[in-house]
Amino acid sequence: MKIGLDISGGDFAPDANIKGAILAKKELPQDSNIVLIGDQEQILSGLSSFGEDAAGYEIVHAPDVITMHDHPTKAIPSKPNSSIAVGFDLLAKKELNVFASTGNTGAMLIGAMFKLGAIEGVTRPCITSTLPQINGGQGVLLDVGSNADCKPETLALFAELGALYMKNVHHIENPRVGLLSIGEEDAKGNLATVATNKLLREQNRLNFIGNIEGRDLFTGAADVIVCDGFTGNVVLKEAEGIYMLMRKRGIRDEFFDRFNYENYGGTPILGVKGNVIIGHGISNDIAVKNMILHAYEVAKNGLATKVNEAFK
Repeated sequence: MKIGLDISGGDFAPDANIKGAILAKKELPQDSNIVLIGDQEQILSGLSSFGEDAAGYEIVHAPDVITMHDHPTKAIPSKPNSSIAVGFDLLAKKELNVFASTGNTGAMLIGAMFKLGAIEGVTRPCITSTLPQINGGQGVLLDVGSNADCKPETLALFAELGALYMKNVHHIENPRVGLLSIGEEDAKGNLATVATNKLLREQNRLNFIGNIEGRDLFTGAADVIVCDGFTGNVVLKEAEGIYMLMRKRGIRDEFFDRFNYENYGGTPILGVKGNVIIGHGISNDIAVKNMILHAYEVAKNGLATKVNEAFK
């Protein structure tokens, strides 16, 4: 198992990524290897400063950096020696089992599409977010930002991808799929959600439970919650905002502590020909550690391969 980690990505690179790798290494099985991709001198210096032996890692020199300000479609072609571009090259050549980064999200999405390609039958790959449930479980919301405008067929595709993710990585055998709308009735919603509801009612592959409302997001009503990327991103940022507001006011709550992005680290890009994990740009070492651990689980369960098999 080779887990590629972009050392140059994120607001607190390279230290947060190097320290996160050190923490993850202590929890990963012995048959796994973290491949550190970035400026070799920075990596060696960082490992040394944290008292870590560089011999325990594979290091791939990639001196260029794609910043958060770089244009996503231009970044990878203009910086072929960047950590993101090199990471995708290694993944495409199957020299990595999974590639994870907290860097430029747009560049990661573009890289996944053009370096790996979409799985046949997947017109729009998407990204997800974990939603903690009051019953102790967790659900998944998709899309959360990569597809702001969606046709009904695309939303139905997200339902398929989300169900495959929950089944193969979170081991929920028959995940309940809900469609986020403004009412539980099938006819409630905008044109896209009404048409999507009809499409999902007509298929027999998924455990579609119908529409769910915003108040149902954290109640355990569904394991997979489908929406367009615009709506999903608003929901995600609102949840983050509520958590940060509570922290600033000194309010601690066991359930709301599960909203902390550090707990989840990263999320896969669903629908591309490879295992790719995107982390939050503000990730600290704990978040990076958890991103690496989730990357291991995604690769161990062969998520990209299983999605490909399902779409065949």
